[in-house]
Amino acid sequence: MALVYRPMMQFSGMLFALLGWVLSCLTTYLPQWKNLNLELNELEIWTMGLWQACVVQEEGGMQCKDFDSFLALPPELRFSRILMFFSNGLGFLGLLLSGFGLDCLKIGDRQQEQKKRLLLFGGMLFWISGITAVVPVSWVAHSTVQEFWDENIPDIVPRWDFGEALFVGWLAGFCLMLGGSLLNCTTCSAEVLPSSVRYAVAEQQDQCQHLETETRP
Repeated sequence: MALVYRPMMQFSGMLFALLGWVLSCLTTYLPQWKNLNLELNELEIWTMGLWQACVVQEEGGMQCKDFDSFLALPPELRFSRILMFFSNGLGFLGLLLSGFGLDCLKIGDRQQEQKKRLLLFGGMLFWISGITAVVPVSWVAHSTVQEFWDENIPDIVPRWDFGEALFVGWLAGFCLMLGGSLLNCTTCSAEVLPSSVRYAVAEQQDQCQHLETETRP
């Protein structure tokens, strides 16, 4: 099956994958994974990320402190660091492989099968990268919800809430998986070039003329 818009689908897939990879890298370093608003001092908002905890004051000032030890972090933050690095690395590798497999790249035109494998493998890497980006943000969101509704914690104790980085991470995972899906769909089709079509039509016409001359008395 030939797709007329195959180059456009490849471009769209690469664009979504690139956007997802940039958002995934941004999510890794954003300190707003969790937000905490103290009722005693509403002028300050505490935030927590994978690398540091920050306090934002109403005047616009922001002070951050890096975590002293990796082992002292909660389990969800420790594994989130590893998974986000894994997601960023796979996304970068997927961009490289998929770039060499694009039809618009004239390098390796005679090796279409290898370019198709590179594009397919790159799309699979985008899918894995998207999943490994969604898992840590969903894990942190799940633990935040459990702590928020924990009846064993007194009501006077402040509760952590969702941070902006979680929503950025979900969007990053969606874009990566969508880009990988578009690239994988293009590998399931065969592009018909105009030159090959004209050659096939001309060859068929020559065969028909040859048969007509043979059948004439």
